[in-house]
Amino acid sequence: MQKITQVENRLYLVPLAQPLGDASHDKHTHFELVMCIVTTGDGLTGYGYTYTGGIGGTAIVELLNKEITPALLGQDAACIEAIWSNLRRKLHYVGRGGIDAFAISAVDIALWDIRCKRAGLPLWKMVGGANGRARAYAGGIDLDFSQEELLDNIRGYLRQGHTAVKIKLGKDTVAEDAARVAAVRELIGPDRTLMVDANYKWTAENALRVCRAIAPYRPLWIEEPVDPDDPSGYSRVAQHAGIAVAGGENFHSVYEFENMMDSACIDYPQPDASNVGGITAWLKVAALAYARHQPVSTHGMQELHVSLLSGVCNSGWLEVHSFPIDQYTTHPLQVRDGYAYPPEESGTGVCFRFDLLEPYRLR
Repeated sequence: MQKITQVENRLYLVPLAQPLGDASHDKHTHFELVMCIVTTGDGLTGYGYTYTGGIGGTAIVELLNKEITPALLGQDAACIEAIWSNLRRKLHYVGRGGIDAFAISAVDIALWDIRCKRAGLPLWKMVGGANGRARAYAGGIDLDFSQEELLDNIRGYLRQGHTAVKIKLGKDTVAEDAARVAAVRELIGPDRTLMVDANYKWTAENALRVCRAIAPYRPLWIEEPVDPDDPSGYSRVAQHAGIAVAGGENFHSVYEFENMMDSACIDYPQPDASNVGGITAWLKVAALAYARHQPVSTHGMQELHVSLLSGVCNSGWLEVHSFPIDQYTTHPLQVRDGYAYPPEESGTGVCFRFDLLEPYRLR
């Protein structure tokens, strides 16, 4: 029997080793981990989750407890597409890409965990088995770092096996941003890959000024140069910057990705399975990218995304994020010579160390 018989939702507030800042958010001191644990009548349990930068977790858990859990009980856990679609319709009017996308993501990931366990397959094979590994880069939240702290951080990434790195931009002046990019390029050399991320701080005109200043240092992409609600600004940057444009961590539905990929000319779509609607939605975005002859990349959640990118044929770049969720799992991410490798056990491969998380549990 695959009927859902039990759903448990949890909230953890997990401290970061040091405060981390970018151009648009409050300083991060913690991240919230929201967990959805689904059990079926035949005894299989799936662990799904989402995360935030420190705000909104309580609302997500309340939505899971009050609205979603009653809708899940008694449903066939094998019918993931039906459950995903029904939850979207149920919550669309009051949610539509808000906290509902985070909550649905947690449920969907739990159901995929059950599906893979029932099949006896790791997630990367379940979604296609195309590659068996994913190109990785280290994505720092490092805007508040001095230049020497920034360079020390990059040296640490290189020691960990990374051959690609991303830094935050959004200082007070173009010259400051350009100096940081120049220093990192000098440190990593001409052959390693460099990306930059503005966390949607700029107008299109300001973004173009920065892009002109940093172009000599050959960044692969400029990420979130303008507000995610400004497709015309994205389009201007894409047309005139001379640098590829990436974005997606703030697009919370398949249709938002479709619209932004068509109207905003995004070169590197970056769906996040924790906030776009789970694995089901992530695969739909990957298919949209494939149809447009584009690679699909990711934002955060490296411990899960490594399996998704390892499975699809248009795999792009895996972001290894500064929120270290995988420090609380039994299989911390393995990076060797610029590639990350997915877990081989059945399920999503994300098995939490609840003994380590328990001190941070709020609900």
